[in-house]
Formats: sequence, C-alpha cells, structure tokens
Amino acid sequence: MTATARRPAAVPERAGTRQWAALVVLMLPVLLVSVDNTVLSFALPEISTALRPSAAAQLWIVDVYSLVLAGLLVAMGSLGDRFGRRRLLLIGASGFALVSLAAAFAPTAEALITARAVLGFFGAMIMPATLSLLRSTFTDRDQRRLAIAIWASGFAAGSALGPVVGGVLLEHFAWGSVFLIAVPVLLPLLVGAPLLLVESRDPAPGPFDPVSVLLSLTAMAPVVAAVKQLATHGPGLDVVLLAVLGVASGWLFVRRQLRRERPLLDVRLFTSPVFAGSVVVNLLAVVALVGFLFFTTQHLQLVVGLRPLQAALTLLPGLGAMIVAGLVVVPIVRHVSPRTIVATGLAAAAVGYALVWLSGAGAPVGVFVLAFALVGAGVGAAETISNDQIIAAVPADRAGAASAVSETAYEVGAVLGTAVLGSMLTAIYRGSLVVPADVPAEVGDAARETLGGAVAAADALDGSVATRLLDAATHAFDAGLVTTAAVGAGVMLLAVAVSLVSLRRASASD
Repeated sequence: MTATARRPAAVPERAGTRQWAALVVLMLPVLLVSVDNTVLSFALPEISTALRPSAAAQLWIVDVYSLVLAGLLVAMGSLGDRFGRRRLLLIGASGFALVSLAAAFAPTAEALITARAVLGFFGAMIMPATLSLLRSTFTDRDQRRLAIAIWASGFAAGSALGPVVGGVLLEHFAWGSVFLIAVPVLLPLLVGAPLLLVESRDPAPGPFDPVSVLLSLTAMAPVVAAVKQLATHGPGLDVVLLAVLGVASGWLFVRRQLRRERPLLDVRLFTSPVFAGSVVVNLLAVVALVGFLFFTTQHLQLVVGLRPLQAALTLLPGLGAMIVAGLVVVPIVRHVSPRTIVATGLAAAAVGYALVWLSGAGAPVGVFVLAFALVGAGVGAAETISNDQIIAAVPADRAGAASAVSETAYEVGAVLGTAVLGSMLTAIYRGSLVVPADVPAEVGDAARETLGGAVAAADALDGSVATRLLDAATHAFDAGLVTTAAVGAGVMLLAVAVSLVSLRRASASD
C-alpha cells in the first residue's frame, strides 16, 4: 500500500442487545406523550360533568398541553444539545410523573388547565431528547433507519391507543386515572435510562435564544385563543387583536431565524418543496386524527349512550388499521411512489369523514367504526411516509433540525384538530341549541356551554323536562358533528392536493 493510499472508512458499530433495550426504554416516553394527546378525549365527558368547565375552558383543557409542547419542542432540543440529552430526558420524565399526580386530583377546571400546561412543559423536554439519543445510540445506518421508523410509529400508535386506554380506565376508575398512568410508565424509564443510555450533547452548541422561544409561543397561543374566542363569543375586537399578535409574532420569529447564524429553527428548510409539503401533510393528517376523535368520543358516550369501554372498543379497528398501515407502507414505498401512497392515505381519511357527513346525525355506530378505520389507515400511511420524506429531503447534517420540525408539526396538528374543528363544533352546538322554555335560566346557561354540561344540568331536572333538554342538546351537538365532518373531509382533500403538488419529486430514501 502506498503512503498516499487512503485508510478505509470506519465501519459503524452494529447495535447489540443493550442498544435495542435502550430503544424499548426510549419508546416509553414516546408512547406516553402521544397517548396523553388523545387519552383525554374519553375522559372529557366525565370532566365536563365533574368540573363544569365553560366551552372555552373545555377546549383549553384539551389544547393547552399540545400548545405548550409544540411551542417548546425546538427550544428544549437546544437545551438538550447544551446540557445533555439524557439529563433533560430524566428531568422531563420526573416532572411529568409528578405533575400527572396533580392533574389527576385537580379540583377545578382552571387547576386542570394549569396542570396540563406544565405537563406540556415537561413533555417538551422528553420528545427531542428521545430522538437525539436514538440517533447517537444506533450508529449503523440501516439499524438507525429501522429504529427511527419504530420510534415514529410510536406517535401514531400512542395517539390511537389513547382512547382505548381511556375507555378501559374510565370503566373502572374516576377521570383522574387517565393521568395516573404516567407514573407506572415512567418509573421503568427513570430506572433504565441511566443504565442503558449514554449521555450525549453537542460539543459546540449554538447560543440559546430566549427571544425566539418567546416569539414561537406568542405566534401560536394567541391564534389558538382567537379561534376559541370566535367559537364561544363570536367576532370581536379581542379576536382581531389576538390574531394580529399571533401573525406579527410569527413574522418576527421567521425574520429573526433568517438573520441568525445558528437559528433556533432553520426555516430555510422550507425552501424544499418536498420538505415543506411533507410537513403540511404531517400536520393535516394529525388534524384529521385528533379532530375526529374529539367529536366521535363525545357522540358515542353522550349521544349514543355507550359506556367508556364500549366506546373505546368501537375505535379498536381504527387503531389496528393505523398501526398496520404505518408498517405495511414501508416495503410498499420501494415499488410505489411516496406521492401516490400519501395521497391515497389522505383520500381514505377524507372518505372516512365523508361517511359521517353523508350518514347524518342518526348514523349507526357501525358507520363511526368504519369511518375511523379509514381515517386511521389513511393517517398511519401518510404519517409514516411524510416523516420519512421530511428527513430524506434535507442534507444529513440538518436531519436533527428536520426532526424537530416534524415533531413540532405533529403537536401543532394536535392543537389545530381541537382548536379549529373542536371550536367549530362548539360554535354550531351553541347556536343550534334551543333550550326548552321551562328550563331554569342558570341550568340553560350550563347546558349551552358543552354537551357534557347539558348532561350534568339535566340530572337536576324532573324527568320530562330533563328528557326534552337532553334531546335538544344531542340534536344540536349532532348538527355540529355533521357540519364538522364535512369540513374535515374538505381539509383532507386539501391535504391530498398538497401532497400531489409538493411530492412530485419525492422518492423512497435509500
């Protein structure tokens, strides 16, 4: 060999038993955080009757967790780079477990909203750390791709498992039990992480940017608040001011990122049509999933009268369809273009929404079972491929930033699913409800807030009056459900169009 001959490239070390055990440990917080996005759907009726939240407060109970989580994901990823990803994961997991205990016994709607916000704060510490640790644990490219695929599937599986877990718990325990599940899940993480995970950090982290963190929060929170105010109180100056604040903060955030050498969020990634389109598809797919769960779980329990476990079992086929579709498309994408798979999946979700819309308020339970199976399969397929394209569309040295954007899109989609579709349903419900004349004024006011409030209010009335109030409330709710389903179908058709246009140059990653 000559002196100028190059040394062979180092062969990445293949992962062994310890690394795959570490993946199991890292999947625990992924499943928990994603379950927490949707588990509340089944507890919402009981929370409505126990805590009597207003319509706006009920939406905040659902949304504030994802809102805080989405706003802080990128910032917490930066902190993990600086102070240690394993350390941040352990801090986040400990805080999440402790605050879950407080949420389980919240005495008021306001206390529960606060607890959910703090859960979002600690959840934001967990998610970026899991992906970063996974990437440093698996150095072999093929094994890392498989590990990331399993990690990504945990999002979809956890979101769909949420209602099932909630249904099983609420069959036997009070609504606070949906928060207590965090404790037994996170304890193995706190024991296993120090033993199996090797600490990692960026040797040359960029400067922490608190101004960008603040702008990212003020870009999202006011817009979501504006949507809620519009739904509950109608248009007004406060809605306009909130919307203007959100849009202005978003513009300032983007401008600041473009000017910084080491931005908190690399917005230049969006110059790639495949990347930008995949992020939008990712977001809209989660909007479809969370929005569907928001109105279906309430309809099955409060209108149809199913018990929590019965309602959860009706959604089990959709859970299976989501998991199977997410795994099946991995080998299929080698032979079928990503664009075709994503568009087909989103079209299936649109058909699921259209089934509810066309079947009307009196649709049998079987329609909701089939509809959620279509939504689940479509979202599972679209999420798997869109996440892969987000990573594949950028250079290898920017994959971490791309992953942060992917996670943020997921959480923003969870927020919008309830903020937009949930607020629309609430607005139609309030506008359509005709309270019987012989119902006391204070009872009628409670009934106008939410369907759960109407059910609770009816318990204090005589039989015939209670029956007429419940009939009026369920008819108003289902009127909103049908309209919301129509809008959901339209959103999915928009996502189909986005995928067909933006993913024309997408290809399966090697």
